Amino acid sequence: MSRGLPWGAMGRMAGRRLLFAAPVLLVVTFGVFAVAAASPFDPVKAYAGTAGLTASQENLDQLRVNLGVDQPLVHRWWNWLTHALDGDLGDSSVLRTPVSAVIGERIGWSALLAVTAFAVAVLLGTSLGVLAARKPGGLLDRCAGSAAYILEAAPAFWLGLLAIWFFAVTLGVLPAGGLTDAASDTVTFGQVASHLVLPAAVLGISQLPWFFLYVRQGVTDALAEDPVRGARARGLSERTVLLGHALRSGMLPMLTLIGSRVPELITGALLVETVFSWPGIAAATVQAATSVDFALLAALTVLATAAVLIGNLLSDLLYGLADPRVGFDG
Repeated sequence: MSRGLPWGAMGRMAGRRLLFAAPVLLVVTFGVFAVAAASPFDPVKAYAGTAGLTASQENLDQLRVNLGVDQPLVHRWWNWLTHALDGDLGDSSVLRTPVSAVIGERIGWSALLAVTAFAVAVLLGTSLGVLAARKPGGLLDRCAGSAAYILEAAPAFWLGLLAIWFFAVTLGVLPAGGLTDAASDTVTFGQVASHLVLPAAVLGISQLPWFFLYVRQGVTDALAEDPVRGARARGLSERTVLLGHALRSGMLPMLTLIGSRVPELITGALLVETVFSWPGIAAATVQAATSVDFALLAALTVLATAAVLIGNLLSDLLYGLADPRVGFDG
């Protein structure tokens, strides 16, 4: 008799994580305001720009009042939090636009890049890991393993610059950056797809080593277990043994990577977006940090923290589904 999916246990786990997430997000947002308040950057001068160089102190003080940065740290944080809970994330002082509009215009492109890169990392890392595990110590295993350790130490922005030099400058087969061609004023699927190739490949390859190493080790260990040996003894084909038995066991450790790689994926995405001029949230994040844009900084930090918490929850749920012995109530 087949056992249904444990929706109740999954719901209880998600509920517990949600209760845990609320205080975490509160602490994170307060930390953002505290760090921004201690920053040497002056938000008033950043907002005023070159006009601030000739403005009188009275005008600068009035601008400080208008921006609300004359208030104590706790007051600024509480004022932002109460408005955010009502759906008002405030206005970006550096971009002169509502924060919700800034995020809404950019988050979709960042999500497209991150999801595509993550798919590249998982599919390519899993495939190479399984092939390398078939013959430990073989040519493919040694070459792929060496490349994985090299890529693990290579910064994402360096890989991006190298990819631009080779594929865009030297070969001229792919665009160097942006979302569309320079002469185009419309966004088309073909242009977006061609401009997505390099940044998604670079970001995916930068995350690939961990998936490859985990899958290779997991499948290698699974091939030495008694159930897999028994499957071979029953005369099952090597393909069936590898994909039907060893891969399932070997994939379990990799599922824990999904949550732990989210922070690295976010950080890598910011660097890759900057290198390739991808219209995601990277530029907004840099501007918010250097200009001490409290509202935008807090919203982007909450977004990144929520992505990490969701990634951790997803990895635990997938692990529980793949291995019923773990369960969801532990």
